Parts: sequence; C-alpha cells; structure tokens
Amino acid sequence: MKHHTEELVRQIIRQLKESQTPDGSWDYPFETGISTDAYMIILLRTLEINDEDLIRELTERIWRKQEKNGAWKLFHDEEHGNISATVEAYYSLLYSGYYTKKDKRLQAAKKFILASGGIEQSHMFTKIMLSLTGQYPWPPFFPIPVEMLLLPLSFPVNFYDFSVYGRANLAPIMIAANKKYSKKTKKSPNLSGLFVSRADDFFNWPETRESKSFFSLIGQGIQQLVGLPQYIHSLAIHRAKQYMLDHIEPDGTLYSYFSSTFLMIFALLSLGHSKSDPVILKAVSGLKAMKCTINGRSHMQYTTASVWNTSLISYALQQAGVSPSDPMVTKANRYLLERQQYKYGDWTFHNPGVLPGGWGFSHINTMNPDVDDTTASLRSFSPLVQTDPHLRQAWDRGTQWIFSMQNNDGGWPAFEKNVDKRLLNLLPIEGGKFLLTDPSSADLTGRTLEFLGGYTKLPKNHEVMKRGIDWLFHHQKKDGSWYGRWGICYIYGTWAAITGLMASGVKAQNPVIRKAVNWLHQIQNQDGGWGESCKSDIKNTYIPLGSSTLTHTSWALDALISTAEKPTPEIQAGISYLLKSYNKNDWTLSYPAGQGMGGGFYIHYHSYQYIFPLLALAHYERKF
Repeated sequence: MKHHTEELVRQIIRQLKESQTPDGSWDYPFETGISTDAYMIILLRTLEINDEDLIRELTERIWRKQEKNGAWKLFHDEEHGNISATVEAYYSLLYSGYYTKKDKRLQAAKKFILASGGIEQSHMFTKIMLSLTGQYPWPPFFPIPVEMLLLPLSFPVNFYDFSVYGRANLAPIMIAANKKYSKKTKKSPNLSGLFVSRADDFFNWPETRESKSFFSLIGQGIQQLVGLPQYIHSLAIHRAKQYMLDHIEPDGTLYSYFSSTFLMIFALLSLGHSKSDPVILKAVSGLKAMKCTINGRSHMQYTTASVWNTSLISYALQQAGVSPSDPMVTKANRYLLERQQYKYGDWTFHNPGVLPGGWGFSHINTMNPDVDDTTASLRSFSPLVQTDPHLRQAWDRGTQWIFSMQNNDGGWPAFEKNVDKRLLNLLPIEGGKFLLTDPSSADLTGRTLEFLGGYTKLPKNHEVMKRGIDWLFHHQKKDGSWYGRWGICYIYGTWAAITGLMASGVKAQNPVIRKAVNWLHQIQNQDGGWGESCKSDIKNTYIPLGSSTLTHTSWALDALISTAEKPTPEIQAGISYLLKSYNKNDWTLSYPAGQGMGGGFYIHYHSYQYIFPLLALAHYERKF
C-alpha cells in the first residue's frame, strides 16, 4: 500500500503544480448552484445591460442543470427538487428572452412550482429578489426597522449585533423594503401564473411572549432617539446608504459578496441613483469579474476563494514533503503575504485595541478578515518564520489577531468576536440562525486549536487553550460528533474538533476522543469511505449520503490518523478507498462539501478533491 500512497501523493502534487496561476495562487472555482447565475441574468436585464454573450452562457448552464421532473436541486440527493432554485431558474430563463413559456421544460418547471405550493413557498431571499423586480408584493413593513441603524452600541440590541454578512445583506434590504422599490422593464416576464394563493406569508411572525418583548425593546430604543420621526427616518436611511458605500471593495462589490452587491444596486436605485451611475456600473463590473468557467460553461461565483485555496494548498504541499523553498510554495506564500489585511474593519467594534493582521477569503476582500483564512495562511508560513523577518512580522500580527478573536465562551467565531445574541433569532428572518449571528463553532474552534497547539509555542496549559478545549468538550453531541458550521457537516465538525483537541494535548484515551472515534467508526461505509448528506444541516442530525466522497473520507481519515498509534483496520480501509476512488468521476466529486446557509446555500469547492486527500495521505505517510 505504501507504494500506491506515494504514487497518488506525487500525482496530486503534479496536478496542483500544473494548476497554479502565474501570481502564485490557485483559483479553483467556488461553485454555488444556479442562483447566482439566475440573479446575474435578472440584474443585467433589469439594468438593461445587454451583455448577450454572458446572458447566453449563463442560460445554457442553468438549462443543463434542470432535472427530468422540471425542477432544479441544491444537491444531488435533495428529494424532488428545490422550490426556490426552480423559481429563480424559471424566472431568469424567461427574462433572458432565449426561452418562452411554451418550452416543454419550462412548462415542467411551472408544474413543479405549482405542485410545491406555488411561488409563495420560495425562500424569503428569493421573495425579496422577486419584490425588487416587480414580481412579488412587498409586505406592509419589514420586521427590522431601518431606524435600528441609529441605536447606539450601548443599547441591548443594535445594528452591530448582527453578523458582518448579516449587516452586508440587511442594510440594502432595509432601504429597498422601506421604499417598497421595484423595477420592471419591457422584457420582464409575467410570473402571476406561479401563484397558488395571494396570502401574505413573506415572514413567519412568531407569536411568543419573548418575540413581542424583543420588538417592544427595539421600539422603545427608537422612541428614545432625539428628533422628529421624519428626520430620524431620513437619517437612518442615510446611515444605511453610507454603511454600504463605506464597505465597497476596490473592485466595486459590497464586501466582495454577490448577494450584498446585487442588493446594494437595487437599494441605490430605490434612492434615485441612475442605472448608469458609476457606483452601480462598477458594482456590475465587479460581479462580472467573478465569473469562472466550469466544464466549458460560465458560472457566476458568489465570491472567489483564491486566498482560501492558496493557503490550504500551500500547507498541504508542505505536509506532503514539498520543500518550503520550492518555487510552488514560495510563490504561494508571496501571494498570501501580499494579502494580509492592515485595515481596521468592522471587527474592531467588538474587538477594540487590537492591531489588524488577519486574512480574508477572496483576493478581492480587503477589509473583512476571518479566523479560518488567517490560521490557514499562517500554517503555510510556519516552516519559514524563524528565518524570514517579513514572514515573522506577518506571523506575529496574525497570531496576535487570532488570540484576540477568542469569544468570551472560549470558542472562536468566523468573522467577529462575541456576535451571538440569541435574541436576534426571534426575528422572522428565514435562515436567520445562519445569517444574523456569528457564534463559536466546532470547526472554527477545532482548527484554531490545531493551529495554536501544532504550530505555535503556546503552552498546552495556557488559558486560551484550556478555554477552547472546554468549549469543545461542552459542545460534543451525545453520539460523539460535533456540528460544523461552514462545511457538511458533522463529519466536518468532528474532524476539526478531534484534530484540534489532539494538537492541544488531549490524549487519545480521553473519553471525549474515544466517543468521537467510535462515532466515525460506526458511520464508515462498506467501501471504506465516508459520506454525509447536505440534509444533515436541515435536520440538525447526521444523515448519511449513502455514498462515499473523497472529501468526507479524507476528513474522517485525518481525524482517525491523529488519534492512532498504528494503522487501524478503519484507517486502512479509508486509505484503500482513496487509492481506488481518487480518479473516478461521478456525481460524488461535485457533491457540496461547504455550506453558507443550511437548506439554502451550498458550496462545491473544486480545490477540495486535491487538498484533503493529499493532507490525509501525507499525514498517514508521516505517522506510519
């Protein structure tokens, strides 16, 4: 087996060498289904930007993703189809002008939508897009009053209690919803035939004592603001607009995200900006620049994953024996070093007095660092820190930033410290638990501990380590697993937790580790691999995929390898699966391994099929 593992490691290294770009990065696609493609078509048609080549390319990709029953899916094993994705695809194909309602496949899509309860059953964010383009009535009022932007930081609930990705999307939504803005064109299709009823179910309003008390609290805060209501309202709208403008990246996008940029454009239109306004045109240009090509077809990425890809690949290569002085690694590290962030972003509101020094997810992100990308970038530098003064300086700033980002509960968030007010979950925002807060998670906490314990000189009994370990101990599920926030899902969280705890000095004999290892053994497939369904984060429990994937198998293997003194039958079976399945090309290869919003937004990282098998094989070879 050793010969075969070495051979596969060499193959993956060759593949990565061939795909590295001249600037040292890896720009593997960040694939997110068809929603961004559909929204881009709708945006271009609404703005009457007749980029027919792009529109045509995107319609072709959407068209080819349709299922036989007329629906579109978010992931392979989603039963029947997804109502929101199908509405978005149907709408965009009609709006493109290249398809009509007479097309049999669009008739099948309409039939699926109506059988699923109609357009009214779409996700809240789909409804917002439909409202912005005149296809769905705005509700009488938006549940988050725009005046909330004026509440001081000292108030029990304020705008900066929302997560950064929540603020980025909510600010433009609040502006447009307040104006009840919509924009149709001569090419706008008529979607009235997709309604089953006209019931206003835009938001699922909770009727609990806690929710009523929460809304009363916000109302009291707004009443205490000094000024006439009209003045306060106008000031709040201005504040929301300024928030957007202040967070536009150099490429014109809002926070480098597709959704927030799309929404910002409509918010600016609602405030009277012309569709040819330079800010709007630059935003559109920024979105266009995120286009990638997958199997010869264009796809609009939600953002780019260049920094994430590059940091993980550089680290994996070095773990696999590639020298830190190899041109592949030195070019990658130079690329990463140039993208360390020195701006004081919004993260300082909850973490004042700390020097910037983190890394963001994409190459266009200059103001929104995150914990995961920072530890990933620092890992790739670690072998050279003692000899390179430039890397040493970057290392010191990055590690200090990571220390400072630990939440009060002992875990680590993704973007901002202590942004976890459970009160916000009372808001009737669909997917709110994924959008509105940024709590500690097992994946972030585990990987941060793995970095601190494995690559820094922080003592294992340091308070930072002890608090992180305690957080993981207290958040293990009864079955032995951990929930992973940014991946799929329990295998992901368990891998991060086990490797983090082992690097932090927790012994393999510890009951917490043994319970987790036993869980991984229990869910191993007969072919030796592992696979988890995206349904897990919808059902809030582990759901087997029924097939193994390279990425899930690699995560499980890496976790087991970290706990074992010698190869176990489970490890050997997992390695055998990687060896025999690495070169196969079936649906499991493109199955999402990442998620942004459970039940609504899933990510296929094209880099993962190289990174994690390489990492698992490298750790297997190094240890055994």
